[in-house]
Amino acid sequence: MTGELTEASSATRRPNRLPEDRFDRVQHTRRAGAHRLTARPRSFWTYAVAALVGTAICATAGIFALQAASSTGEVRLPTGKTTTTATEAAKLDPKATVAVINGTSTDELAGGVDSVITKEKWGQVSFSGDAAKRDVKISAIFYSDDADRPAAEGLAKKLGGLSSYKSSSYDSYQVKLVVLLGADYAGPGKAEAAKIVSGQTTAPDRGAGTTTPSTGAGDEQAPAQ
Repeated sequence: MTGELTEASSATRRPNRLPEDRFDRVQHTRRAGAHRLTARPRSFWTYAVAALVGTAICATAGIFALQAASSTGEVRLPTGKTTTTATEAAKLDPKATVAVINGTSTDELAGGVDSVITKEKWGQVSFSGDAAKRDVKISAIFYSDDADRPAAEGLAKKLGGLSSYKSSSYDSYQVKLVVLLGADYAGPGKAEAAKIVSGQTTAPDRGAGTTTPSTGAGDEQAPAQ
């Protein structure tokens, strides 16, 4: 009886052995944990290439930004100040004396433009008439004093965007601004000129100022553009 108990106790303490399977033959590798790779040190060239790429991207972005700023005429400097290419603002001067010279083959065009300037109070016309030669190609406004430049540019805009030039060639007219009408003139005054020609209205009476001054007569011509 005692022998049977001893044998039973030994069987109870004996561990159960299971059949061998594939997990009992695991090979040792360099993997650690759940499919993790051991970190490898990065080489010097990896960082060098990354730095070059980053520099190229920043440089390209800077070039595009500078071109965009330049296209607007304004460039912001690192100091925070702003520089522009804006010129002195154009400003009409209703008191500026004006001479209107018709260098085209359109009759009474000087009178028509004279009527518009007077009606709109863009200036005080002292003389309007035909040039010695009617073959002027380019319309322009002339002034001899730098102080009259804003008034010249202001009137030029009102007359269809004419160019303005500083010149002393027209000082004999004794006015601040000289409007020279050429074949390219497309501003206001043509309708008024047609009414003068048809007799629907009369040309402005400038009295003794209707004769072209002898000094410089026949020399009316705007610079070629």
